[in-house]
Amino acid sequence: MKKKKAVSKEAKLTKVILESAFDIAEKLKVKETFVFATDQLLQDTNQFIEQMEKVDALLVVRGEKQMEQFSGRLSKVLKIPDVALSRMNQIKVAVMLALSSGLIEQGDKIVCVTGVIALGFNDTVVVIDTGIEFEIFSSANLVDISKMVRPDVFETVLKLSMELANQGREGRAVGTIFVLGDDEKVLQLSRQIIINPFKGYSEEELSIHDPELREAIKEFSVIDGAFVIRGDGVLLTAGRHLNAAVEGENLPQGLGSRHMAAAGITSLTDSIAIVISESTGSVRIFKKGNIFMEIERLSIGPWR
Repeated sequence: MKKKKAVSKEAKLTKVILESAFDIAEKLKVKETFVFATDQLLQDTNQFIEQMEKVDALLVVRGEKQMEQFSGRLSKVLKIPDVALSRMNQIKVAVMLALSSGLIEQGDKIVCVTGVIALGFNDTVVVIDTGIEFEIFSSANLVDISKMVRPDVFETVLKLSMELANQGREGRAVGTIFVLGDDEKVLQLSRQIIINPFKGYSEEELSIHDPELREAIKEFSVIDGAFVIRGDGVLLTAGRHLNAAVEGENLPQGLGSRHMAAAGITSLTDSIAIVISESTGSVRIFKKGNIFMEIERLSIGPWR
């Protein structure tokens, strides 16, 4: 007689967690259920795909490798950057990207199934009303990001920012600003503090989607000044001093000059600024002069 394959406690937990989450989603009539891919899901792919297909859940994957594994197997897949994130930061990033790509709208209620990446299985169910509970939507002047910047451009720069925040450059922490969109006005309200290292290259060579360019950006992230990127993903300049810095009344105490500059430039233009804090490794996204979202560096502890 053929022996049945033993089911691990992680697989059992994941199955129960998913069933519970889908039951909650049905009872609350939520807009979407986000299930974050884990090592356990990757090991028992067929079983969990069957579970998810029954309820039309959205799978959140990290990076290209996971994207390729699930592409074509599920109708709804969302890719987030492949960096170490806490439970809530995974949710923040996924909701941000879902918003920018039009998968969800302000006011939608969603269920998220997530866990600690290092442990490899999901153990947490979170219900979020995006209209009242989530800090992403705290700005009264919420504007669809996709009207300012192409979603794929925003995702690429966000991923680059998170990689720099987590890894630094050559063992050193880095701090910098990326300003996306409304480039003509941004350039009017700023000035070069060094010779533009990207001057003279073709637009194809300056596409933010080019891996070689992203590596060059990492090299130049140690210099002072901001990177200015067009809404369609063309890098225009680096080493740019933003003249529009303001003392934001709504900003938390203790933020430095980069954050003041990001608040100032986004309050005067239809741009988005992504700031990497050199001291803390946090990534903050500014829009309309306010912090739209904050992604903290992963901390070590029991609740992540």
